[in-house]
Amino acid sequence: MKKRHIEETKTILREALVAHHPRIAIASSFSPEDNVLIDLALGLNPASRVFAIDTGRLNEETYETAEAIRRRYSLRIEWVFPSAESVQALEREKGLFSFKESSAARYECCGIRKVEPLSRALEGLDAWITGRRQGQGITRASLASIETDSVHGGITKYNPLAVWTAEHIRAYTEIHRLPVNRLVGQGYPSIGCAPCTRAISSGEDIRAGRWWWESPDHKECGLHLK
Repeated sequence: MKKRHIEETKTILREALVAHHPRIAIASSFSPEDNVLIDLALGLNPASRVFAIDTGRLNEETYETAEAIRRRYSLRIEWVFPSAESVQALEREKGLFSFKESSAARYECCGIRKVEPLSRALEGLDAWITGRRQGQGITRASLASIETDSVHGGITKYNPLAVWTAEHIRAYTEIHRLPVNRLVGQGYPSIGCAPCTRAISSGEDIRAGRWWWESPDHKECGLHLK
């Protein structure tokens, strides 16, 4: 990979951390992208904050990766959970797989398990950092490195890896021997909740395995909608 990608990303991260720490945090699902960000950010500021949302339906392999990251960096991960009452009400009233019935039903589930917890995670922050890339599907093709998050009160949203390719991520991961979710090697380039994620076939879009029963322009959970 080109050194300039790393240096440009470090510049964005450094300026973000200097401007906002400790009121800034990395949102992590422990994807290869997020693990690269954690490695870079902690190299710049060992006190960098990382939060993660436990939806209650994550893959075991995701928990394994989170634990590997926690141990490697002695990191205090700020876990956030959905409202137990809201999850209970959804499952009692609509069952365990209502999210497959329609896009609206899926957004309802994501809203309870992801979006509402994210709002709580961002309380008190001036900015947050994501591992999103332009190459992760049509919904992210025009992604900017720095955005204003109008959904969450106008705080700043940094996407330092916006122009990185999958190969850039792979190269950095291998050079620095970062933990990788075992599902990635089994054909899962994008990993969310277990019932909503499958392996993809050769030639498919990188996010084809997310909510595969929906059209490509709906491949977001609500965390990053504008």
